[in-house]
Amino acid sequence: MKQLPTKEQVLDWIKDNPGKSAKRDVARAFGIKGSDRIELKRILKELTAEGHLEKKKRSYTGAGELPPVSVMMVLPPDANGDLMAKPLEWSGEGEGPRALILPKKGDPALGANDQVLLRLSPSSDPDFKYEARLIRRIGSGPQRVLGIYRIGSEGGRLVPVDKKADREFIVPSGEAGGAKDGELVEAEQIGKQRHAGLAKARIVERLGDPMAPKSISLIAIHQHGIPDHFPDDVVLEAESAKPVALGTRTDLRDLPLFTIDPSDARDHDDAICAIPDEDPKNEGGHIVWVAIADVAHYVRSGSELDREARKRGNSSYFPDRVVPMLPDALSGDLCSLHEGVDRACLAVRIVLNSAGKRLHHEFHRGLMRSPASLSYEQAQAAHEGRYDSATEPLAGPIKDLFAAYASASKARNERQPLNLDLPERQIVLSDEGVVTSVAFRDRFDAHKLVEEFMVTANVCAAETLEQKQRPFLYRVHEEPSPEKLEALRETADSVGLQLAKGQVLKTAHLNKLLNAAAGTEDAEVINLTVLRSMTQAYYGTVNFGHFGLNLKRYAHFTSPIRRYADLIVHRALISAHGWGDDGLRVEDMDALKDTGEWISQTERRSMLAERDTTDRYLAAFLSERVGNEFSGRVSGIARFGLFVKLDESGADGMIPLSSLGREYWVYNDESKSLTGDRSGRVITLGMPATVRLAEATPITGGLLLELIEVGGKPMPKGDSGRRTSTKKRKFVKSRKRKR
Repeated sequence: MKQLPTKEQVLDWIKDNPGKSAKRDVARAFGIKGSDRIELKRILKELTAEGHLEKKKRSYTGAGELPPVSVMMVLPPDANGDLMAKPLEWSGEGEGPRALILPKKGDPALGANDQVLLRLSPSSDPDFKYEARLIRRIGSGPQRVLGIYRIGSEGGRLVPVDKKADREFIVPSGEAGGAKDGELVEAEQIGKQRHAGLAKARIVERLGDPMAPKSISLIAIHQHGIPDHFPDDVVLEAESAKPVALGTRTDLRDLPLFTIDPSDARDHDDAICAIPDEDPKNEGGHIVWVAIADVAHYVRSGSELDREARKRGNSSYFPDRVVPMLPDALSGDLCSLHEGVDRACLAVRIVLNSAGKRLHHEFHRGLMRSPASLSYEQAQAAHEGRYDSATEPLAGPIKDLFAAYASASKARNERQPLNLDLPERQIVLSDEGVVTSVAFRDRFDAHKLVEEFMVTANVCAAETLEQKQRPFLYRVHEEPSPEKLEALRETADSVGLQLAKGQVLKTAHLNKLLNAAAGTEDAEVINLTVLRSMTQAYYGTVNFGHFGLNLKRYAHFTSPIRRYADLIVHRALISAHGWGDDGLRVEDMDALKDTGEWISQTERRSMLAERDTTDRYLAAFLSERVGNEFSGRVSGIARFGLFVKLDESGADGMIPLSSLGREYWVYNDESKSLTGDRSGRVITLGMPATVRLAEATPITGGLLLELIEVGGKPMPKGDSGRRTSTKKRKFVKSRKRKR
């Protein structure tokens, strides 16, 4: 009889050879034959009973191990854009080990919740236990739906909160997960969609009362997958940070660098001041300082804080809350330029001449102390000679700052950035989270001043990094597409205005159109249409300029507390100037393209969530005024109906074509208009309208309107259903023949 291996030897061999874990493999490895196999079977059985091994059909794996070929579920991409997978079946402790999926050429694109068969191999990276290669995709993951659960006689129904959703789901008995009637839940589709009838869904998470105070923003946060909880290690890292000493930094504490922000701002990441230039060669000129919180000192590349910041990409702002990019210990404290305390900063010194032209600039890594944290209202009042206890000591610096802005405005007007006039809505909530009013924010010279000097500082950052030949992320805004420009021309023509053809488009051409519409009843629709013609700005490593600002190069530098792109630019400046070891690493430079794409996505995610939340709050505000009449303007026209923007609140409501009387309405895609086949009436963008609020649904943010009057003419009363006259039937038949 051959001497049998010990349990430890068998266990070690299985762990070292995960791909050869069947009993016959173990026997072959130790030369065990004949009746000795019975003893080997006993050893393996004892190791399994003791919890050291798990039996998977005819093979064994170490406890807490996965077999070399496993069925797993794909997880959403992480902050680096990598795909991980977790086991579908797991009997060990915790959630189960993660595997990094390494795609190879020809692999199909995988998405979150896809079920896949993977070949695993051990990984040396501490962030995941295995590396995985795709063998095949077994099936797509279940659709996730956020909705309201309604109890029925046979199980229940799920009503999606997305107003674009066109169907409900059946929740079979036993799949409700304990949800109560009217509760907000997350569910996943089960089974295949039938050709007829509703799909089935299983509730996987209960989220509580959808109409509870301040819960409206939580719907959008959850629906759009915005991370709103910081892991413990990230919070711990932020709370262990300490204030910065002067050291080798430039001492800027004697400069009157004060902050100007909204009155309810919790963080202050930029400060400004201006000093008359004493150089006789620059008579009437100013030296402008823009100081930005030195977030890079605290959020080092590769740290847990950095990974979480990149994952979020940016802060998200809602009427009742902020979902910050960084924990409050940094965003609300050490990285916030509070008055009266020393704060680390990156600052740019900009020399302007009397005409606002930039003569030169230079960057510093410094230490500052703000003398005051002003609101826009305070700064504007001081500019107009109305001082308070905070602004009176700063009367001189405030005067100098507005004088510098007056000069900078000359250069800005000459440059002609796109000059849209679209008031911003402000939703005011009570302490209980109820909308008390909806108004439009005032826009002062103080707002424009801060905006102008932040733009100037951003340009300085891009120019410096280009000159020093350092890789970084540009803020790119490309010019409108020919198709969108043609649609803009059609809209302009419909209201008697023109946008010339046959020339290279410049912002000056669009400003001419906007100026022609200013003060007329068509001003809002022209501004909205110009805005809609613009492309989406993004972050990229290749410079295509910024069309809207009419700038050749542009980067985001001024808001590193709330935008990861700015943190990248700060690190690039630190590396370029040799200011320390907390700059941009080689691996960061290699990943810049992916980082730009990722944070462009997170920015759009936040914009959608913020817009959806605003729509829901407006619907909640108007829900008690169903049946009331409102004035507005036609803001959109589509094949299925038209949209009217209400003057009072800025809310958009839909009017279905089926409610526009008994005639048939012909939609013209080029002119974005509707024409009645009986009356010949034409409805176009920008027309004044009077509407009645028929329905307001806070859960979805949807508003349904009835059109009473448009273009100064009342709509006919009577049956609102689609008419079925011979004329219409002939019209429909003729359209079918043309196809």
